[in-house]
Amino acid sequence: MKAGNKTVGARLRIVLKPGVAIGPGKADILAGIQETGSIAAAGRRMGMSYKRAWLLVEVLNTYFSEPMVIARRGGNARGGAALTPMGEKVLAGYRRMEALTEKAIAKELDELSKSLADISDQQ
Repeated sequence: MKAGNKTVGARLRIVLKPGVAIGPGKADILAGIQETGSIAAAGRRMGMSYKRAWLLVEVLNTYFSEPMVIARRGGNARGGAALTPMGEKVLAGYRRMEALTEKAIAKELDELSKSLADISDQQ
């Protein structure tokens, strides 16, 4: 599922250098591959096409000194994908940064949330 504004909290995007960033989409595709063993299945879970999922994987694999995802050809019986140790390291580091961000802004987020109008009555 695409995150968009469907959840409360921060959406962290880390820019490592100009043109190189990792954010919720790339982290979620990595997590999906880790959980399903499939680029296609990870993409479907996020509501994206197979082509878009592969594009994200290709981009991620070019960002770092080692690939983040390895894919095995062969269809249902022999195919699949897995995170490399680099992919696991990057995903874990990103998730730690997300948790630290949420913790750091919790008080301010709560204060802002209390200031919201009750829009449920206005719809």
